[in-house]
Amino acid sequence: MVENNIIIGITFALYLGLMLYIGVLAWKRTSDLSDYILGGRSLGPWTSAISAGASDMSGWLLLGLPGAAYISGLSASWIAIGLLAGTWLNWLIVARRLRVYSFRASDSLTLPDFFAKRFRDRTHLLRVVSAIFILLFFLFYTSSGLVAGGKLFETVFGFDYRIAMTVGTLAIISYTFFGGFLAVSWTDLIQGLMMAVALLIVPVIALTELGGFASSGSQILAENPDMLKWFTDASTGEALTAVGIISSLAWGLGYFGQPHILARFAAIRSEKDIPTARRIAVTWSGLTLICAVAVGLLGLVYVSRDLGDGETIFMVMVNAIFHPVIAGVLLAAILAAVMSTADSQLLVSSSALTDDFYKALFRKNATENELVWVGRFSVVGIALVAYLLALNPDSTVLSLVSYAWAGFGAAFGPALIMALFWRRMNQWGALAGILVGGITVVVWSKVSGGIFDLYEIVPGVIFAYIAIVVVSLVTGEPSREIIEEFDSLKNA
Repeated sequence: MVENNIIIGITFALYLGLMLYIGVLAWKRTSDLSDYILGGRSLGPWTSAISAGASDMSGWLLLGLPGAAYISGLSASWIAIGLLAGTWLNWLIVARRLRVYSFRASDSLTLPDFFAKRFRDRTHLLRVVSAIFILLFFLFYTSSGLVAGGKLFETVFGFDYRIAMTVGTLAIISYTFFGGFLAVSWTDLIQGLMMAVALLIVPVIALTELGGFASSGSQILAENPDMLKWFTDASTGEALTAVGIISSLAWGLGYFGQPHILARFAAIRSEKDIPTARRIAVTWSGLTLICAVAVGLLGLVYVSRDLGDGETIFMVMVNAIFHPVIAGVLLAAILAAVMSTADSQLLVSSSALTDDFYKALFRKNATENELVWVGRFSVVGIALVAYLLALNPDSTVLSLVSYAWAGFGAAFGPALIMALFWRRMNQWGALAGILVGGITVVVWSKVSGGIFDLYEIVPGVIFAYIAIVVVSLVTGEPSREIIEEFDSLKNA
């Protein structure tokens, strides 16, 4: 056992060394704030597509979703269906327009910056309020990644949870600090491919050893006859409610407001690359989501003992199936998933502090070199706060992610969609949508029972759209200049 852990540890060390090397290479390509935040808008279709998926799915894909399927059976797939639909629609509806609009809107580098320049907001309210919500929800989101990293090292090496989480946090900070967006995107490409390979190999091997689809299905049904039912929660044996199914599918609504995913749209080198990137992204997402659910279902019969924490099923199966060298590589995929999201979240949060607070409000004439260093030290500060939030070892990845996902989806999704497609929208409508969407998620999540069991992103998105339309209509039309600019961009 000790020898196996040493072999796995060496594999992990080599992997972390590669990530840090990429960070150093990206450092040499980073000369100004645009490079640090958006990589100079130079991403190709493969890098933008896979990095968007990897930064989106995170440790949730290898921990949360397999764990949900291990406990609740096929009924957990409703979340995956919603996410796949959301991925496709986001690339189809938002990607091209955001790439064009963000560049022509005075080369906007962040989402708050885009809102401010799209509506010519001289009060700075849009930038500040947007940046506050980004920092608030990303603290929870980043914490989920640190929890996943802690569980990985705790399960594999038997490390104390807090020590394990500290190691993971330091690794993520290191290459994000140095390389910025390019380091994040390049490492995400590698990490995304590792995640896909790992998720494909584990269920294929498990299926083979269990005797194929028919034999595996029979064994799963013998263990729990509700495991392969779409409309029954296998953990309780109760039928899913309409509220439960809608809540799961509604995860797809979150895509339109995730700043770390939207940053990939703005950073792609040309809008002409977007159709190719969309096909790559949807294929990657579909493959990994199907395999993640399969890991959870097969794990029920492949792993003979009852797991205290279902979110460790992927790690347990990897250790049971493979030689330590191969296991080290596959378990590094979980670390990859954690790092690919946490680094993106840290970078977006750092960008909000640097561009939307520091530069916009305090140092309008700051040099590019100064802003890059402010961004780097912001990464460290935000990571430390997220680290403190993640110190509770009883935190679950899925619960932390669901709250932050709903917050971003409701606060920014409706505002961005309407900003890209509705010429009559004004800055007050945008501000109302962001506030109403974000606050609804916070309040709704604190109440339970009846309609309040509905995932908070649903009421958040609905109320945000209503607020945008109503407030925009009662506060007067945008200026002729803004409308003319919108029309010219729409036809671009």
